[in-house]
Amino acid sequence: MAKSAKTSYRCGECGWTTPRWVGRCPECQAWGSVEETGAPATGGVAPARVTAPAQPIEEIGVEAAHAIPTGMEELDRVLGGGIVPGGVLLLAGEPGVGKSTLLLEVAALCADAGPVLYVTGEESASQVRLRADRLGALSKSLYLAAEGDVATVLSHAEEIRPRLLIVDSVQTMSASSVVGTPGGVTQVREVATTLIRQAKARGIATVLVGHVTKDGGIAGPRVLEHLVDVVLQFEGDRHSRLRLLRAVKNRYGPTDDIGCFELTDSGLLGLPDPSGLFLTRRNDPVSGSCVTVTLEGRRPLIAEVQSLVAPTALPQPRRATSGLDASRVAMVMAVLERRAGLRIANTDVYAATVGGVRLGEPSVDLALALALASSVTDVALPRGIVAIGEVGLAGDVRAVSGVPRRLAEAARLGFTHAIVPRHSEAPVPGIQSIGVDDLRGALDRAISGATE
Repeated sequence: MAKSAKTSYRCGECGWTTPRWVGRCPECQAWGSVEETGAPATGGVAPARVTAPAQPIEEIGVEAAHAIPTGMEELDRVLGGGIVPGGVLLLAGEPGVGKSTLLLEVAALCADAGPVLYVTGEESASQVRLRADRLGALSKSLYLAAEGDVATVLSHAEEIRPRLLIVDSVQTMSASSVVGTPGGVTQVREVATTLIRQAKARGIATVLVGHVTKDGGIAGPRVLEHLVDVVLQFEGDRHSRLRLLRAVKNRYGPTDDIGCFELTDSGLLGLPDPSGLFLTRRNDPVSGSCVTVTLEGRRPLIAEVQSLVAPTALPQPRRATSGLDASRVAMVMAVLERRAGLRIANTDVYAATVGGVRLGEPSVDLALALALASSVTDVALPRGIVAIGEVGLAGDVRAVSGVPRRLAEAARLGFTHAIVPRHSEAPVPGIQSIGVDDLRGALDRAISGATE
């Protein structure tokens, strides 16, 4: 009874506390995240001995915090210049997207400047060696260990003293000091804390591979993303060769840039200019297609939106999307029918992007609306035209950010006209901006071909 009165429990996900254990946190609805924390503090905290005296901020050196290039330009672009000694990076992505392939190539490149330790908990050392042979990622300074205990990983790091440590993955590692199965909330938090503590103390750049849930979030406790310095998301459709690397969190650089890769049989190739992958090469224009310019971070990308509107005899028309937000497509269809007078309700509608790219930015709305209208009227849009703008429920075309940068990218690829929101016109050489106020005006300018 005395122990029950003095013991408290805390949720590892949200920090909610309770005097009694429960299986599910009522605050964040997480299962198995409530753990015993011991007796609550009843008095003040006594001062402890100072291990390192405080210094004026101007006297603290920054040489050890400079980024070191990895040799992979697209990765360095996202990281803000490279990896930082002592920094901890979390790389997450769906199974089979190419996380291990990316890190194995990075390990081989970084091994040219010093020892690198690659720890795998999901595969055997022989399986990783076979992949390294196929990728050409071999180096005498690249060390490989198949381990599942974090204490053993620390022993390897003590012996090899690597400049870069890669752990694939943090959900397969376990710590004997705590109770729980590998991948559980307690184990993941303890393993990550141990590796982060070692990285900061020894100045070892550390990369942790993380699994994702079916919703796309990083598996494990939310505190894992708070503990690390950088969180990268590796995205890609398994039916497409394109892979995108995004920085969700970055203490050492920007979070508004992306890296583009192409997955090939020989590994990942950086794509400094990926716009051509998202366009259809054809001689004559066809109906139901419109080109737009989306901003992925700070990088403008040319993408093509295609649609097909066809009559149906079914009582419930079909709606299918690929690479586009289904709710956003439904909203644009409703605006077209209510504000522009197009009859779409009793038809099958298919909307997709070219090249497997995912477009979630609101600036794609206008291109989607023009593609749908072009398919309904069976009139192809003029050659050399792009559409940029967000469509509101009132049928208005709203301004978006970065219009000059988008127009410059469109002009570089040979486009001559751009339909943009009014007052967003930008004087960009080689391309003419056409400002519109609402969706009807955009349809009149595009469908009629009045671009002069």
